Amino acid sequence: MIIVKDEKIRLPFSRGILTRSITSAGVDVGIAYSIATEVLKEFAKKKKKIVTKDEIREAAYQKLLEHGLEKEAQRYLFWSNFRKLKMPIILLLGGATGVGKSTIATELAFRLGIRTVIGTDTIREVMRRLVTEDLLPSIHTSSFMVWKVLRAPLKGISPTIYGFERQVSHVSVGINAIIERSQKEGFNAIVEGIHLVPGYVEMTDLSFMYIIIVKNKEDLISRFYARSLQSLRPAEYYIKHLDEILEIQEFLIEKAKECNIPILENIEVEKTVSLIMEDLMKRLTEKLKEQGIDIGVRI
Repeated sequence: MIIVKDEKIRLPFSRGILTRSITSAGVDVGIAYSIATEVLKEFAKKKKKIVTKDEIREAAYQKLLEHGLEKEAQRYLFWSNFRKLKMPIILLLGGATGVGKSTIATELAFRLGIRTVIGTDTIREVMRRLVTEDLLPSIHTSSFMVWKVLRAPLKGISPTIYGFERQVSHVSVGINAIIERSQKEGFNAIVEGIHLVPGYVEMTDLSFMYIIIVKNKEDLISRFYARSLQSLRPAEYYIKHLDEILEIQEFLIEKAKECNIPILENIEVEKTVSLIMEDLMKRLTEKLKEQGIDIGVRI
């Protein structure tokens, strides 16, 4: 058994952890696992009993280069060096119902080794248990159906958007509390959900928001049917309210443009995740430079 020594911590070498770390560079999980295995065999060949994290990083970096993955090797170094800084980041994935936010969040969490993934619907559900429907009816129904329990105060205001904004304003209290707690306790987190609306969330220096969209109506319908195969959420319910869902999507796009938040069309999950990872590296590099920190890798 090979032991990984890091300051006062000693743990067994894990190919799974190294694989996950390598996938953060955009390497296919199968190739990443193969490289992790090669690293382990190399240490065993050298009869290493104890290795440091720096030795593992260097070995993995060299293996990536040997496989002709120069760009991926640089990305791997970037994320390895960034993790050493122990600076917590928060990813916020907003978007209308059915665009694939939770799937993207799960993949990003795996690549980045982030254990905390929270859906805003979960936050809303907690709030529903604490506040009765009589006191706060807007959080006790679907985001695209809030207008039915509220009355828009003025003509010319879309009932759908008015109701949605009311729900968002309440759920944002919980979202902002999670962001604040993450910063205070220093842990990474991914928050995903329809309630992540630019302008309503209190952004920090190391929080990054993306709005996910699906432009094609037929593609969105197809996603509802696909989702219904893996959950108890019937596709017909959402398709029945497709116009309201698309209206909310347009509202989110408008808000994202106002706040200069990246808008990504989710055609393929792998491509969307890669785009987020690339953008995240660039934005993190800029943020670190503002703080006078040079991560030592050119992306």
